[in-house]
Amino acid sequence: MSTAAALAGSTGLVGSHILTQLLSHPSILAVNAYTRRELPQETASPKLYPLSSTDTSVWPSLFPRSPAPSLFISALGTTRAAAGGVDAQRKIDLDLNYDLAVAAKDAGVQTYVLVSSGGANANSMAAYPKMKGELEEKVKALGFKHTVILRPGLILGTRGESRPAEAVVRHIAWGLKRVTPALTNFWAQDAETIARAAVEAGVRCEEGKREGKEGVWELGQKDILELGEVRK
Repeated sequence: MSTAAALAGSTGLVGSHILTQLLSHPSILAVNAYTRRELPQETASPKLYPLSSTDTSVWPSLFPRSPAPSLFISALGTTRAAAGGVDAQRKIDLDLNYDLAVAAKDAGVQTYVLVSSGGANANSMAAYPKMKGELEEKVKALGFKHTVILRPGLILGTRGESRPAEAVVRHIAWGLKRVTPALTNFWAQDAETIARAAVEAGVRCEEGKREGKEGVWELGQKDILELGEVRK
């Protein structure tokens, strides 16, 4: 079965790996990728259709409808520092993500995949897990045929922007991982592994490989590791 996909967050740490996975996947015939800037040259592919605008407020209106993709994956997110405060971060991580999910639902998307966070909790007192938890609840309520939510721990990989405190923890995680993956698997995962899990989960839903199982599919860190090793 061939599927057209759309992706938000295509230049981020996890999203860039998702884009690579989608473009190379034999079951994906087209990839519509949201971007505020030109995509890297290495992503050049006849399957790639950029949805480009520096004004993210228009992104929902750009969602493809003729034909509409059946699979939508969001790895969209920012940091409080990059956004300029918690309120500005919520506009991206929560509001824009939700508006894109609504556009996807309206366009007829069957499978929605969200890269969330291990600590997501709509009732949290902390801003980041709270906004992630609120987003999860809002997209679940949209009623996609398949809603897949990934909750990774610390994401390992090289980021384009500077996050000093996170970089220190990531360095420790890499050191422990070199000793044995068992020391990090339960709290930190590679960005590429998370990306493979996101694409694999979405494709499985699209191809009916979760027969008799529709609705919400939540993937914790152990599930992400298992699913992320399926495709090399």
